[in-house]
Amino acid sequence: MAKDEKTTEETPAKGGKKKLIMIIAIAVVLLGGGAGGYLMFKPKTAAAEPAPTPGVVSVLDAITINLADGHYLKLKMTLQATTDAAEAPDGSKALDIAIEQFSNVSEDTLLTTEGREAAKKKLVEAVVKAYTEDKKKEVMDVYFTTFVIQ
Repeated sequence: MAKDEKTTEETPAKGGKKKLIMIIAIAVVLLGGGAGGYLMFKPKTAAAEPAPTPGVVSVLDAITINLADGHYLKLKMTLQATTDAAEAPDGSKALDIAIEQFSNVSEDTLLTTEGREAAKKKLVEAVVKAYTEDKKKEVMDVYFTTFVIQ
């Protein structure tokens, strides 16, 4: 009887490997199905708004703006219209926004590259917003053609 005990101890239980393979196969199928279902039914992200296409360029007259401490800014800008604009945009809104934004700003702020870029970014945002009707952007950018501080 010692032989029978020895053979049962050395031979592994039958079906152990088959069960392990079945469990792994089921796990792979479930993970694959879950990933496929997620990709098929995931919520669609809002489509990115297409970039506006450039249209006509509207050159505005130079203006002089009073800065703080008796200094002046001579500013000439150009509006880059989009193809959504029926005609070249009237620059009066943009000039008014520029005067409002730059009036009484210190010379030191505008003399640095960072200060000028920050002021331009703020100006572009305000001008684009002012020239947007019914989600149609008429102006997409503002260019400084003259920026002189005295």
